[in-house]
Amino acid sequence: MTPEEPGTTAHPHPLTGQEFGSPVPPGEGWPEDPAEAGTPRARTAAQVRRLAATEGPDALAELDARVSVCGACPRLVRWREDVAAEKRAAFADQPYWGRPIAGWGSATPRILIVGLAPAAHGGNRTGRVFTGDSSGDWLFASLHRTGLATQGTSVHAGDGQQLVGARMVATVRCAPPQNRPTPRERDTCEPWLAREVQLVLPQLRVVVALGAYGWAGSLRGLAAAGIGVPSPRPRFGHGAEVVLGDVTLLGCYHPSQHNTFTGRLTPDMLDEVFARAVALSE
Repeated sequence: MTPEEPGTTAHPHPLTGQEFGSPVPPGEGWPEDPAEAGTPRARTAAQVRRLAATEGPDALAELDARVSVCGACPRLVRWREDVAAEKRAAFADQPYWGRPIAGWGSATPRILIVGLAPAAHGGNRTGRVFTGDSSGDWLFASLHRTGLATQGTSVHAGDGQQLVGARMVATVRCAPPQNRPTPRERDTCEPWLAREVQLVLPQLRVVVALGAYGWAGSLRGLAAAGIGVPSPRPRFGHGAEVVLGDVTLLGCYHPSQHNTFTGRLTPDMLDEVFARAVALSE
């Protein structure tokens, strides 16, 4: 399959029953799809920089739409779409989103959660960041316990889940092979995050960075939005807390299977970080 060419075999969406090819073309009715068929698509790093500069009262919604159709990194486009076409056996009867994952949650968040990238069979399948995989199960359970999510699970876009005063984003918006984007892919994607941080900054009080990659991405995004970041830059650690102007950056181990299976991250540890974020945001 060539990049951005929809799959030919349609499957019913697990919640709505509507049939979609994999990957899903924009504007065909996928739940929470921010884009339309005519949404501008970036195909180069220069176009990402230009299209990320959204303006006006609907700037964040337009940014989400443009993120969700980006095709600027050929390796990531091929990977996300190949995964969508081939599927994991457990999801062989489902359509896969197979596109970049936009930020999701409140448009005026006091808390921003920053991760690494969508999972190949999680967000790349469901169309929502941190949804449909074990990391998301841990994350949303904690967010619900600490009052930041209306439900304790997030299984698919359109399931009724909502964040309360919070928003979540990935530093890199496409699922990468082996969960490892290249430095060039990271840098190409960076204007999307920088603009998103800039747009939510007036209300933002706390950034929760998941893992060292999310920490580094958060610092770059805050710096690009005009927040003073010290040099050398603060080091990541679970529970690390850095005040940057009106925003506090909190570090949290990523709820990956490696961290949760080994006990490096426990539910109580996750809850403590988000409870602290809530306290700082009030």
